[in-house]
Amino acid sequence: MGLFRMRKPHGFHHEYIYVNERKEKLKRMEENAKRDLGMLPPKDFSPEDIRGKFIEATTHLKRRKEKGEKPLSYVAMFVIILVLFFILHYLVTGGLSI
Repeated sequence: MGLFRMRKPHGFHHEYIYVNERKEKLKRMEENAKRDLGMLPPKDFSPEDIRGKFIEATTHLKRRKEKGEKPLSYVAMFVIILVLFFILHYLVTGGLSI
């Protein structure tokens, strides 16, 4: 019975037909050798570039950045938690006495 058991779909695996792996490997080796000899500039990786890629990949962060929304500050979160504790205390004890 398939009511509670959901079958997972098969993963997509695409193998290229017309790819010359040897040619690509030789091209990478040639590029690395040129970088080692100084004929090409070295690859630069900065944390800002990586961080920007993660933001571009997520839609909710992209939307929040476009709208200019900022997450809640620590003070606002502390006040919300404090109010929730007072509500919990009121529900448990039945009064506002501390």
